[in-house]
Amino acid sequence: MSTTTPTPASAGRNIARQRRFWTNRASSWDHDASSNPALVRVVEAVIEKADPKPTDAAVDLGCGSGQVTLGLAPKVASVLAVDISEKMIELLVKNSRSQGVENVSGRAEPVESLALMPGSVDIVVTNYALHHLRDSDKPALVKAAYTWLRPGGRLVIGDMMFGRGGDSRDREIIASKLGLLVRKGPGGWWRIAKNAGRYLLRFQERPVSMSAWRKMFEEAGFGQIEATPVVNEAAVVVGVKPV
Repeated sequence: MSTTTPTPASAGRNIARQRRFWTNRASSWDHDASSNPALVRVVEAVIEKADPKPTDAAVDLGCGSGQVTLGLAPKVASVLAVDISEKMIELLVKNSRSQGVENVSGRAEPVESLALMPGSVDIVVTNYALHHLRDSDKPALVKAAYTWLRPGGRLVIGDMMFGRGGDSRDREIIASKLGLLVRKGPGGWWRIAKNAGRYLLRFQERPVSMSAWRKMFEEAGFGQIEATPVVNEAAVVVGVKPV
């Protein structure tokens, strides 16, 4: 079976931290995600770029309570939804049942250690999840997804995508975020200090640029790679496994 690289102690700490965070936030995320217009646009872009077919087997990594999974499910044969939080998977199952969706299965597992049979799926999608991975785990997961896909299969990543100011898009995004927080007064200034520390230390959130994701796709062997900004800091990258 194909898997990502083994997880050392630092990865284990990150996984435990993320599990606690998303378990505590599960209910609020389930309520807020569908009412966030920007996030809805990214979800729609991920599903569109996945180009789903009725016979496809799909995997949603970091599925949360099912925003992408439940949008994708009516368009494919099956969706395996994976999330680090058991609470998120419980909400996904509940939401699937309430919508009468029967082709979704859930698995509570870190995506870093996920193992799937090589060449067993047609689509791998993920939305607003991979910026929580350690930087070394991102390319490992892209390479793992490549092995899971059948020839012609697609990997689609939707996420916040910006680096540390290395290009004009990075600088525009950072300046926009800073300007918005500055206008909020002392509360915003505190958030600037807190978020700057997290960003510089690569703690909790570790976004990388579109160009960095493109390079990971290229190094894994994907072709027909497209990187498309969607809204604010969010973008979608898609690649196709050559036939």
